[in-house]
Amino acid sequence: MFAAYLSSGLFLGWSLGANDASNVFGTAVGSRMIRFRTAAIYCSIFVILGAVISGAGASHTLGKLGSVNAIAGAFIVAFAAGFSVYLMTRARFPVSTSQAIVGAIIGWNMFSGSVTDLTSLTKIVSTWIFCPILAGIFSILLYLLTAWVIRTLKIHMFKLDALTRWSLLLAGIFGSYSLGANNIANVMGVFVPVAPFESISFLAFTFSSAQQLFLLGGIAIAVGVFTYSRHVMETVGRGIFDLTPVAACVVVWSHSLVLFIFSSQTIERWLQAHGLPSLPLVPVSSSQAIVGAVIGIGLLKGGRAIRWRTVAGITSSWVVTPVIAAIISLISLFFLQNVFQQETYHPVHYSLDRETLTYLDRQGIPTKHLKELLWQEYPNAVAFKKAVESVTPLDREAVARVIRAASLDNLKITKDKLDQLTSSSLTPAQLEALRSLEGRIFLHRWQFEQALARKSSEFRPRPGDPAHNARIESLLQFLYVKFRQ
Repeated sequence: MFAAYLSSGLFLGWSLGANDASNVFGTAVGSRMIRFRTAAIYCSIFVILGAVISGAGASHTLGKLGSVNAIAGAFIVAFAAGFSVYLMTRARFPVSTSQAIVGAIIGWNMFSGSVTDLTSLTKIVSTWIFCPILAGIFSILLYLLTAWVIRTLKIHMFKLDALTRWSLLLAGIFGSYSLGANNIANVMGVFVPVAPFESISFLAFTFSSAQQLFLLGGIAIAVGVFTYSRHVMETVGRGIFDLTPVAACVVVWSHSLVLFIFSSQTIERWLQAHGLPSLPLVPVSSSQAIVGAVIGIGLLKGGRAIRWRTVAGITSSWVVTPVIAAIISLISLFFLQNVFQQETYHPVHYSLDRETLTYLDRQGIPTKHLKELLWQEYPNAVAFKKAVESVTPLDREAVARVIRAASLDNLKITKDKLDQLTSSSLTPAQLEALRSLEGRIFLHRWQFEQALARKSSEFRPRPGDPAHNARIESLLQFLYVKFRQ
């Protein structure tokens, strides 16, 4: 059944390959410096590598926007996003799968009564504006630097042509890797919370549940590149501004740098270690990056040759795409749940008890007025959020923490489910800690989390070790799905 539901994610991956992935080699193919077949082969290989090796960073932020908790719901969210991108691809507009998946998730949040995390939404939407601007700035600076090097070294025309081809190929490879690392979250991110896969150990490597999903998504992207990306490549490569081979090379490097910056956990850790502000790890739009870079070159040339009508058409499609995706998501969820009787979301109720108030007190959240809500049960997060805001003026982050603490998750640690766990996904100490909780029932996730942390240090987060903390968070998410009633 999970494989059948996963088909919509693979469809979305195919759509991304047909639309966004073509941006990586679009200018190279459009300027006829690299053949389409060569570009498709390299793009496919490195998209898959980027997705599996570095895809975890951006998917984390997308998961915060809305945690789809039923496999049928994840199916519809991915389908709505994929179908929206397909419609825009038919119109030959390089739209963003990031915008499509965000619109589809918001549609699921509205249908299920879940709260949309406005902090994560603001972070993602801000990159929709910042990403093309940053790509445009990179392309202008790189073009000026490249022109200076060519003038200074007086490179012969034939040698310059050969260097440009190699540079385009390397830029495309780098861009493909960055695209896989950044955009795989759009394709498989909604399936991560409900995936039933356990980790697989092979030689010295361990493939987590998320990495197995990312591998499947990367293969789907590769199929999309081969089968349906040529038309969008031509729009990007020649539709906005006629690019010289050197300018095409600069555009791809600029695009690739932007995607890499927004997906690299290494850069994020380096900036944090040196006390510098880090960039958010979010799935940005490769289409917006490539269009921003092309426009940057056009502006540097005076701006008169830019086909602004094409730019306006592309920009309007960026605005329309999330709206279309949200509407398709809402309508499809309604039919799947009410006509086909499929559970598109797992209902989560919310209630405050004294133990939860004590927990929130220790977190530094004022609970004086929250006592008015004691023992009352709310059918969804939206209703509970309204109740909290009606009794106390907490800020947005504090309200989000109260909602997380009050969710009734009903986790039951049973022997049959413990027996299904293997040593490939858990360490011996973690398995022992879990087995010691056999028979226990936890109303809230935080109670389960604290009980595990008391039993074993291998369940405790470590300050200054984001890689370890991310592994623990991923493992806990897997256990929530496993033991949820």
